[in-house]
Formats: sequence, C-alpha cells, structure tokens
Amino acid sequence: MDRKWNVEQVPAQPGSVAVVTGANSGVGYETALALARHGVRVVLACRNLEKAAAAKSRILAACATASLETMRLDVSSLRSVREFAAHLRARYDQLNLLINNAGIMMPPYAESEDGFENQLATNYLGHFALTGLLLPLLTATPGARVVTVSSLSYKWAGIDFDDLQAQKGYSRRKAYGQSKRACLVFAYELQRRLAAAGHGTRSVAAHPGLAKTNLDQYFPALIRPLGSLFLQPASQGALPILYAALAENLKGGEFIGPDGFQQMRGYPTRVESDDASRDERIAARLWRFSEELTGGRYLDR
Repeated sequence: MDRKWNVEQVPAQPGSVAVVTGANSGVGYETALALARHGVRVVLACRNLEKAAAAKSRILAACATASLETMRLDVSSLRSVREFAAHLRARYDQLNLLINNAGIMMPPYAESEDGFENQLATNYLGHFALTGLLLPLLTATPGARVVTVSSLSYKWAGIDFDDLQAQKGYSRRKAYGQSKRACLVFAYELQRRLAAAGHGTRSVAAHPGLAKTNLDQYFPALIRPLGSLFLQPASQGALPILYAALAENLKGGEFIGPDGFQQMRGYPTRVESDDASRDERIAARLWRFSEELTGGRYLDR
C-alpha cells in the first residue's frame, strides 16, 4: 500500500457522482471538498440545509469549478431517508460513491422519530436503509463503492442484541461504540452479500483516527479545548475515507485507517479489526435486526 498516500495521487474523476452524508462539517466536508476538486459531482446530503449551503459556498470558494448539489437528509429519520433516496433516484441514473459518514457522538439519551436510540439510528440504521434504497443506482454503475465510516470507538462495545436500543440503561460511550461497531460489521457483510450476488459494487470501511471535528460537542467544556493539542486536522482524518473511495488497489471488504501509533493519526493504510467484527453469525443477526427495524430488505443470502 502506498506510503504517505494523498488524494493528489488520484486521477481526476469527471463524470462521477458521489453522495456524502454529513458533508457540511468535519471529515464529511473535507471528503466532499477533495472529491469536488477531482471533478466528482458531489451531493451534500445534510440534515440542515442552511449549513449545507454554507459548506457548498466554502467549497466553491476553494474550487470554483466544483459541481455540487445540496439535498436534505436526516439519517436518523427513516422517512427522510426514503424521501432523499426517491429524490436522488429521480435526478440521477448513476451513483459512483456513497459515503456513509454522518454521525453523532455520545449525546444525552434520546429517541429518533422512529423510536430508536438516537446514536444507533443516526450512525447506523439510517445508513443501512439508505444503502439499500440506493443499491439499484450503485449496482448499475460500474466500479461503484460504498464507504461506511466507523471509528476506533467500535472497540468500546459489542452489539447487545438483547438491549439494542439501550432500554435497560443508557451509557453514551457504550451506545456510541455499539453504533460504530455496527457500521463496521455492516461494511464487511455488505461486501460478502454483494460478492455473493455477483455485483461489482465494492464495500469498504474506514475510520479517521482521532480527528478534530464537531463530534465533541457533547464533551465537557473543560475537555474540548484539549482536542487541538492531540487531534489531527479533519483534512487528515478524511484521508482514509478518500483512500477507501478512490484507491485502485481495493477489492472490497477492507478496513482503512491511519498508519500511525494505535491508528490514531497518520496516512491511510489497511488496518485489522477484532474477530467479533468479522464474525459472520453476528453479521447475519445484525442484518436481520436491521431489516426488521428499518423495513428495508436487500441482498438476501
């Protein structure tokens, strides 16, 4: 794998279309900016259209030739996911990249409008449903990829199938870890199912290491200023996601993260994850739960 990879090594991608969820800030914004600079038409899929418009303006200021569109998407809402997918399918007949990036980190307990624990709904379940609804576009586009953003925090928790919605007690840390583990398990299982169905679409997981983003908004006020001392910039955190999306040597099923100490910072490389994240029985069970909860069914095995 390339040492000190950066996105400038990738040829321009004119004619490609990408959806980036949560593209208005952090690594989502940096991912959208880099893709736009490479000639990709980027759909900024964001919950807040005002923030999406501001992000679009910032990208255009940095890259006057950028091709951008903003669309409202609240991934915590299955209704919003369905509306977004229908709107996108009506406007585009191809989708080269789906970047499942939007997320929240360790907020107080809340339920989504569908009655799900909000971190699971936002970080994982909405993206599970979105991927299924956009799968016809992806599989019709040669070389398409789904990049699902996990986190080092997947190590904080397993998937508690007996209390998936934290109804027996809520730990912000555990719920966040579970949601990000679910993203990783999903990315691996999606690749298995795509391959089994004979599709060329690839599924790759990525994590940004420790990057400075607004995900720390629920952290104590005394801790937040310390972030700038040891967190890498969001632009660096976006590199594993961009590698997962654009590197030509990926076949699908990889997990990309930083190459530095404990995967906390550095340049993108293939990284390993624990056995449970690759356990096909856990993956099959999570997939069934996800179908039941979201009402979305695809890629049966």
